[in-house]
Amino acid sequence: MVKPKKLKKGDTIAVVSLSRGVLGEDVCKHKLKIGTERLKKMGLNVIFMPNSLKGIKYTEEHPEKRAQDLKEAFKNPDINGILCALGGIDGFKIFPYLMEDEEFKKIVLENPKLFTGFSDTSVHHMMFHRLGLQTFYGPSFLTDIAETENEILPYTEKYWNIYTGSTLNEITSSDIWYEERTDFSEKSIGIPRISHKETKGFELLQGNENFSGKLLGGCVESLYNVISGHRFKEQKEICEKYNIFPSSEEWRDKILFIETSEGKSSPEEYEKMLNVIKEKVVFDSLSGIIAGKPQDEAYYEEYKKILCKVVDNPDIPIVYNVNFGHAYPRCILPYGVNADYRHSECKIIFNEPLFSE
Repeated sequence: MVKPKKLKKGDTIAVVSLSRGVLGEDVCKHKLKIGTERLKKMGLNVIFMPNSLKGIKYTEEHPEKRAQDLKEAFKNPDINGILCALGGIDGFKIFPYLMEDEEFKKIVLENPKLFTGFSDTSVHHMMFHRLGLQTFYGPSFLTDIAETENEILPYTEKYWNIYTGSTLNEITSSDIWYEERTDFSEKSIGIPRISHKETKGFELLQGNENFSGKLLGGCVESLYNVISGHRFKEQKEICEKYNIFPSSEEWRDKILFIETSEGKSSPEEYEKMLNVIKEKVVFDSLSGIIAGKPQDEAYYEEYKKILCKVVDNPDIPIVYNVNFGHAYPRCILPYGVNADYRHSECKIIFNEPLFSE
């Protein structure tokens, strides 16, 4: 895997809308301003790719323009990092424009850049994993950088800082977790999220207390849709055509990381999705599983039981309640990086550099 460089003061980060184009809507103007100012305060220049602010309808109707933005962000030598605006549901629609483009596939490896996002961005991480670029399941612009509290959530900021120079190489549990907002309007500016003291920390549900492997995974709903075509029939066909989802052999000895979306899938849906993923991933071949805290702790206990039931092998380690994905706050998980889990320390430790320099 080719590693990107860290961001440094004076570098430029580009914001892209590869899935849902809500960043371009009037309802997000205040968040656009907040996020831009925050990035500048970090010493970064920020640019919005030409089609990233054209709104939901245009973005939905023009996947070729989304693809164009991503390609241009890699081609432009003045851009050092790429930040996804948000997730969505149809990010896969850019694949035919990129995976048929030999120039794109070449420049991704010749000009490796930091790429971060989560949720439906899972599919783009899978694409980059296929192409050989290490990316990060981590913060996005609207959810994190443009947080309407007076600052980025401290735990999230601690892990964002890995992108910009921090030498932190481990993940520990946050002392606090936050509920999702019910109001994202200008009225929410300066209003703290409802927060709770973390009482459970990382929970080892079963298996060895220590395990290691390369990290690979994403959002359960996104992975399920890639495999099944449940939401869009053509998604399964397109993703199979370009081998987006790793083969069963590629999952061997990996640490699968999974987390659930803001849709808060019912326990029945969760079980169905895990069973479909299990057919492709072959859970018995994994080194272990890391499961994220559900947003707002929805179905917290139910998901735990279902995960163990579907894995159906007590020897496969499962760690639950890790702060990544849709729950707040969130850390970063680098694709393809070898990591250890040590339960005595309740830590995930990265065993190799995350950046080329």
